[in-house]
Amino acid sequence: MLDRRHFVVLSAWPLLAKAQDTPQLLARVRAGRCVFMLRHARTEPGVGDPPDFMPGQCATQRNLDATGRAQSRAAGDWFRGHGLQPSAVLSSAWCRCIDTAQLAFGRHEPWPPLDSSFGRGNTRDEARPLLQSRLAGIGAGRFEVWVTHQVNISAFTGEATAMGEGLWLDAKGAVLGRSSFA
Repeated sequence: MLDRRHFVVLSAWPLLAKAQDTPQLLARVRAGRCVFMLRHARTEPGVGDPPDFMPGQCATQRNLDATGRAQSRAAGDWFRGHGLQPSAVLSSAWCRCIDTAQLAFGRHEPWPPLDSSFGRGNTRDEARPLLQSRLAGIGAGRFEVWVTHQVNISAFTGEATAMGEGLWLDAKGAVLGRSSFA
């Protein structure tokens, strides 16, 4: 099993991947029972969403910028280049997460526990058991990608991530590694 010293660092600008311990991490991912919890790619400047934010209306949200779109495509290229096909790609309903998932994997399934909990009361406490249950149910030889927000990732793992960065988690939610497309 990998410890926190094992991680992957990838760069999307320029779009050349740099990796450490990739063979070990790839073997672990292929064994399954894990998830890649990805923070959406880089967005227009800001924190949270504008006051007129409305779910489903991208014009009211912070969206991916050109670099974020490139990061998303680089993430998908990295997964495909390593022969990794997620069994599911779940996403927050926020446009920046949907766009990250679509550009990287060409698909997504909205899942409310991944919606941003920023300024939304106790939603992170309500999401935690749902995240844990789904993670524990991922079978051998399978992994999922969850595209979400910094606040959700840090609430679930205790770790911070940059835009376009994600954490590989085992079935119990322990961090196996880190990959960045920033």
